[in-house]
Amino acid sequence: MLVKIYTDGAARGNPDGPGGYGTILHYVDSAGKLHERELSRGYKRTTNNRMELMAAIAGLEALTKPCSVELYSDSKYLTDAFNQNWIDGWVRRGWKRGKNEPVKNEELWKRLLAAMEPHDVRFIWVKGHDGHELNERCDALATAAADGEELYVDEGVQEKD
Repeated sequence: MLVKIYTDGAARGNPDGPGGYGTILHYVDSAGKLHERELSRGYKRTTNNRMELMAAIAGLEALTKPCSVELYSDSKYLTDAFNQNWIDGWVRRGWKRGKNEPVKNEELWKRLLAAMEPHDVRFIWVKGHDGHELNERCDALATAAADGEELYVDEGVQEKD
């Protein structure tokens, strides 16, 4: 089965403000009926890149059986990591980037790789804020979550004193 996952992340006052992600899953069942599911969550303090990763993670973790996945994102940070094979180099070098610097958001990259494992995932970049209906909807979900009342703690971001 082919599942299309559309994602977006948002952060207010990046990197010190609240943020959120929005994810939409689309698939057509064997009877030809379109199914759609929306996911979103807001965090007290996070970064835009972390929310871009969380949007992809949430979509993949919501899948209950192995699928072919087209994952659409306006984040080059996310899509280029796979399409330009950055992730392979990071793993090979023990989660180090060039100049032996640690990869940022390593725990989320590892969680994303684990969520991808049972699936055949293809990452597709879409231009953000360019009228792509589902990307715009994901942006609305992400910003509403960031601006919402129920905000979670992003465990990967240190709290300020």
